Amino acid sequence: MKRQYDIAAYVWPSYTGDEPRSKIFWQEGYGEWQTVKKAVPKFDGHNWPRRPLWGYVNEADPAVMEMEINAAADHGVNVFIYDWYWFDRRPFLECCLNDGFLGAKNNDRMKFYLMWANHNANHLWSYDLSDTEVGETVIWKGGINRIDFEEMCERIIDKYFFLPNYYTIDGCPVFMIYELSTFVEGMGSAEEAAAALEWLKRRVKEKGLPGVHLQITGRSGSTLNLSGVDGGAVIDSAEVMKLLGIDSFSHYQFVHFTDIDRDYGEIMEDVKRVWDCAEKDYGIPYYAHVSCGWDNNPRFKKFRPGIVKNNTPEAFERALVAAKEYTDKMLEKHPERPALITVNSWNEWTETSYLEPDDLYGYGYLEAIKKVFTE
Repeated sequence: MKRQYDIAAYVWPSYTGDEPRSKIFWQEGYGEWQTVKKAVPKFDGHNWPRRPLWGYVNEADPAVMEMEINAAADHGVNVFIYDWYWFDRRPFLECCLNDGFLGAKNNDRMKFYLMWANHNANHLWSYDLSDTEVGETVIWKGGINRIDFEEMCERIIDKYFFLPNYYTIDGCPVFMIYELSTFVEGMGSAEEAAAALEWLKRRVKEKGLPGVHLQITGRSGSTLNLSGVDGGAVIDSAEVMKLLGIDSFSHYQFVHFTDIDRDYGEIMEDVKRVWDCAEKDYGIPYYAHVSCGWDNNPRFKKFRPGIVKNNTPEAFERALVAAKEYTDKMLEKHPERPALITVNSWNEWTETSYLEPDDLYGYGYLEAIKKVFTE
């Protein structure tokens, strides 16, 4: 029987002007497309500017998302992981999910789940301020206390977890946390963070679901520096994951755990070594991650070092083959697991890591996924 792979692409929900609070970053009213339109090459041979083949579309428009869902599903991408924000006791950049994806008539073709992007928000997203000291100014903190956490989770459970196309593992809705250290710091200690997640598990069951599958995005290194927390202790990440009852992890971007300022093929050799030792190091299931590339120069006026080289669709395809082989190997040992692979990303245009078609490679990245996982 042919195996069904769950190819889950992260979605950066900034390409809309429908979110009122986004105007402090993108005043022209169509989200981070404003930054993409301003992007210029920083050196001879720099592959910018790139332009979206679909145009500067509003991804909070259900008609637009119907087109994007079809393009994704037709090429083998069957899960979206939405970057989901909670700042100042309310959601941020939620329109793309609520109005666009969930409003699309064909959203039954895709599963989705949330990655709580609990990092601080600063003026990095403001192109004109990103190269200045003001760019580092924190506008909203990502860490929250227990009261805010419970308020946030009540909303997530009621609004999303019961939807028929919310992605589950063993019947439990998957909830991903982006920054483990920020979560622990917001709670005040690792023990308080564990208590908060135990509350979440109980609350989900009280509302009629079998449980919640807690997932973490991995980072470099094997320790968490909980400065100001737990007496300033440096705690082994595996110990924290065990204490918090984390069920699995993946990565968000290659840049988080390896040197990306080199050839894509060289990077992949390091990535494969990380895959091979991930479960042994952390003691919980790991789902392979593949990034399309990295170059965040579009967000800055000045040149930013650190650019993935030769990340062509052909190189990306070879990375997908490796991820498929890793997944098949792990499923031989653990056949009960889903064949889940995460990809960065559907639309991280200003980090130059996206599947959406552009005027450089067209549908090349999507065609690579289709070739490896559906043909």
